[in-house]
Amino acid sequence: MREEIERKYWVRTDGWRALAVSARPLRQGYIAQGADLTVRVRVTAGEGRLTLKSRLAGPARMEFEYAIPPEEAHVLLGTYAGGRLVEKVRHAVPCEGRLWEVDVFSGRNDGLVLAEIELGSVGERVPLPDWVGRELTDDPRFYNQFLAEHPFGQWSQEERCSLDR
Repeated sequence: MREEIERKYWVRTDGWRALAVSARPLRQGYIAQGADLTVRVRVTAGEGRLTLKSRLAGPARMEFEYAIPPEEAHVLLGTYAGGRLVEKVRHAVPCEGRLWEVDVFSGRNDGLVLAEIELGSVGERVPLPDWVGRELTDDPRFYNQFLAEHPFGQWSQEERCSLDR
């Protein structure tokens, strides 16, 4: 088990693209959820991952992650995710001595671009690049689990525009 501490942000501009050093497509779905825990299956680059993640608010969460055969990951997604999938390309973006992950969503969440940064402690401060916008860490609408059930592509224009404020 590890404690994952991360902050999530709206991406305002494409200024990060010139800094990106890698990109990998991800396909994930949520196969079980309770009040305090979600179970995610992810397939990327020919590997499968099963993740149990606490559903606490804020930047810190408990996370248990295990490698599983990709064939089994596909079966779990097809059998239990019920079409509630998130598809995205994750870009590794080094900036000011830190590694950011920028997710460019596709499929039912096309048009959404978010950045995450992992921290060593909850109170750690990180300088924000100019391409990073509003912090969304505590906004549950931007949790991947929520996006799997309420895709960005179905949000109203008003909901989408509220991100620029």
